[in-house]
Amino acid sequence: MAVSSMTGFARSHGASGAYSWAWELKSVNGKGLDVRLRIPPGWDALEGPCRKRATEALARGTVYANLTIERKGGAPTVRINEPVLAAVLAALKSLDGKIDAAAPRLDGILGLKGVIEVSEEDESEEARAAAEASMQAGFHQALDALVAMRREEGAALYRILTDKLAGIAASTKAAENAPGRGVEAVKARLAEQVRALLDQSERFDADRLHQEALLLASKADIREEIDRLYAHVAQAEKLLAAGGPAGRKLDFLSQELNRESNTLCSKSNDIELTNIGLELKSLVEQFREQVQNLE
Repeated sequence: MAVSSMTGFARSHGASGAYSWAWELKSVNGKGLDVRLRIPPGWDALEGPCRKRATEALARGTVYANLTIERKGGAPTVRINEPVLAAVLAALKSLDGKIDAAAPRLDGILGLKGVIEVSEEDESEEARAAAEASMQAGFHQALDALVAMRREEGAALYRILTDKLAGIAASTKAAENAPGRGVEAVKARLAEQVRALLDQSERFDADRLHQEALLLASKADIREEIDRLYAHVAQAEKLLAAGGPAGRKLDFLSQELNRESNTLCSKSNDIELTNIGLELKSLVEQFREQVQNLE
């Protein structure tokens, strides 16, 4: 299974009986899975099956699904709701003489909510069920196209991420082989620092300075950071190769890579190693940014 992006777009449209419909699906990055369905009133039966299918097909991302429906055929029926109109007229009569205002106009009364009702031509249960089935199938079609687009983008992200991991591994190797972290180079730098301190004052204890120098050398050792960087790169490569929704785990690994590269830079006492550490930090940050787009 390949990795997938969290961004994508898809549409589908069709018709059933007197209805024509269109689905539009869009997904963007999100911490979890959030499916937001917009379905016209009266078609609420579609929400449950569509939401269930989306949660089965997707693991992360904010998904916006919008359904538009048009009905063609017979002209709508317009009728006046007599009880509502009677209640409105009674209320107006009770206010007569109490409020100094112009008499209400007919268009204003008819414009009140509930006075006029517009209803579509009656339809059979079979026609309604067929329309719902057609729209549900259209959602599945659009969802499949969305998943396919997310996988295509995921393939591009896979190439970018594996390239960044290769760069991180190469920088880690360069840090491991940096001449400045060799035993002799470290000893030479420390010896030079000790000589400089002894030249400035005779009160320094040479043995104590030697002990401090050894402590400083142990603190400057980056072997542990290098081993962890190698381990995190190997784990990230394994997750990418396995595919599936690996975005959360890779995001965690990117944080660990960033932590180790920061520690490497802080321990560096050599300009070449510092430059390698800065390059490593830049690659890790680029890796982290791209990981944010993975499902």
